[in-house]
Amino acid sequence: MRLDLQPWGETMAELVIAARAAEAAGAGVVWAPELHRSAFTTAAALATGTSKVAGGEARIGVGTGIALAFARSAMLTAIAAADLDELSEGRFRLGLGTGVARLNQDWHGVEFERPLPRLRDTVAIIRKVLAGGDPINHKGVRSIRVRGWRRPYAPVREHIPIYLAGVGPAMVALAGEVADGWIAHELCPPADLRDRILPILGKAGRPDFDVVAAACCSVDDDPATARRRAANVVGFYASVRSYAETFGAAGFGEVCENASNALRNGRPADDLGHLVPDEMVDAYTIAGTPAQCAAKIAAYDGLADAIKLSPPSYGLPAEEVRESQDRLLELVGSLR
Repeated sequence: MRLDLQPWGETMAELVIAARAAEAAGAGVVWAPELHRSAFTTAAALATGTSKVAGGEARIGVGTGIALAFARSAMLTAIAAADLDELSEGRFRLGLGTGVARLNQDWHGVEFERPLPRLRDTVAIIRKVLAGGDPINHKGVRSIRVRGWRRPYAPVREHIPIYLAGVGPAMVALAGEVADGWIAHELCPPADLRDRILPILGKAGRPDFDVVAAACCSVDDDPATARRRAANVVGFYASVRSYAETFGAAGFGEVCENASNALRNGRPADDLGHLVPDEMVDAYTIAGTPAQCAAKIAAYDGLADAIKLSPPSYGLPAEEVRESQDRLLELVGSLR
C-alpha cells in the first residue's frame, strides 16, 4: 500500500520543504488541498520543488486533493491540469470534489443544483479539452461550445488521471464509473471503507483504479498527547450538519449536538476537541504512539491502494503542527 502525504506549511516555502521530506521518506504522492490556499498554486509549488526524475523514472507524484470542481470553469480546470502535468513532467493527478452547497453558493457564487450530473459533465468536459481537437462540444448541466481553439503545446501524456472525492453513495458510485481513482474524506475508518465504499466503487475488473483512503495521523510517544492533537479535527466535522447522521449511527450523536451548540455560541469551529471523547478520536483518526499508528495504518492494507496521511492542524499552534508533521514523516520513513 502506498503512503501519501498531505503536507502542512505555515508558508509556501515550508510546504515545499515538507514535500521534499515526504519524498525522501518514500511517500508516493503529495496532495494539495483547497481551502486557505489554491490547490493548483500549491500543486505547482510542490511539482517544481520536488524531484522530477530519478534514474530516468518519475518519483513522487503531485495531486490536488481536492480542488473544487465547480468554482472554476471545466475548461480552466483542464488547462491548469495540463500545465501542472507539464511542470511535473507527467506526475500530476487531478483530484476534484464538489464541496458543500453553502461553500459553492455563498463563498464562490456558483450554482450547486444537481451536483451529481454537474460533476459528471465536469469530468467529461475536462477530458474533451485535454484530448484536444476543434470543435469541443458538450451539452448537459454544465455545457461547453468552443470553436477555433486548440492548445498549441504537445501534452506530456495522453491521459492525466482524474480522481473524485465522494462521501455519499451516489458520488462514490460516480467516481467508480467515470474517474481513475477515488479519494476518501479525512475521516474514513477501515470498516467504512470495507463495508460501504468498496462495494459501491465496484473496483472488480478495474485493476488500475486507485482507491485512496485518508486519515489525520497524530503520532506521539504519549498517546494522550496524540489524541488531544487530533481531537479538534473530529470536533470540527462533528459540528457540521452533513455528518450528523453518520456520527449518530456510530453512537456519537450527543457529541454532534454539543459541538453544534458550542459553534452557535461562538466557539471557533477548529476548537471543539474538548467535546470529543477518546473513543471517537480512536474511531475516526490514526492517533497514538508510532507502533499504534503503524498498526492502524496496516488495517487499511488490502482495502486501499494508498492512504493520504495528514498531520493534525486544527486549532493548534504552528510549532505543535510542525512537531506533529515531523513525527508523521518519521513514521512514513520507518514503514517504507
